[in-house]
Parts: sequence; C-alpha cells; structure tokens
Amino acid sequence: MSALILVVDDEPDVAELFRQQFRKELRASRFDMEFAQSAPEALERVGAAEAARLILILSDVNMPGMSGIELLPRARKARPDVPVIMITAYRDSETRPKAIEAGAAGLFTKPIDFPELRGEIGRRLDAATGPQ
Repeated sequence: MSALILVVDDEPDVAELFRQQFRKELRASRFDMEFAQSAPEALERVGAAEAARLILILSDVNMPGMSGIELLPRARKARPDVPVIMITAYRDSETRPKAIEAGAAGLFTKPIDFPELRGEIGRRLDAATGPQ
C-alpha cells in the first residue's frame, strides 16, 4: 500500500506542477499524491483517506473561504498523526509563527524549493514506513 500525500491549493496549476516535480517518485509508486482545491474538499479527503496511507498534508495558506491556517487545526483534530506543512507566497514575519502555533510541522515559501521539499517528504516517508 503506497503512502499518500494530500496537496491543498486553490490554484489548479499547482497539481500539474507537483506531478511534474515528483514524476519519478510517482511513477516508482514511492507515494501517491491527491489534490484538493479548497479546505472543505481537503477535510473530506482527510476523512476518507485510509489511516495508514495518509502520511502528510501540504496546504497553501491563502485560499478563498477557509484559509490554510483555519484548515490546519481541523485537519490536525481529524488526523493528529498526520503532519501538516504550510505553503505561502508571502514572506512576512506573522505567517510562520501563526502556522507553527496552529500546529504546522513546517512552512515553505513560494516559489517552493522542490529539492528541500523532496528531502522533507523523504524524511516523512521514512518516519511513516521505515527506510526504503
């Protein structure tokens, strides 16, 4: 059973970007990725995901309706075992402390440093499934 990473972002091109960046890992079935374009859709996917499969949630901070910061405690309540890493386009001094205080396991700034994110995902995979 492959590990699952849920990516939450209201911009539809983000799914294609992640598929391109992680195509080798996805082809090798190292993990699967699912995409949600809103916080409510993400909560549905979190609730529907098999417990053992969902190992990480990557969520944009700024989304219409429910923000990523508002999603964070709800996702953590539904799945306290699953780390949530926030992604933001803004390099302000308030976002990181807000995200960490709300329970985020980390924060990436856009444009995403994909080699760094790949390393973070590798560490999460190792923690969830043991070294590959």
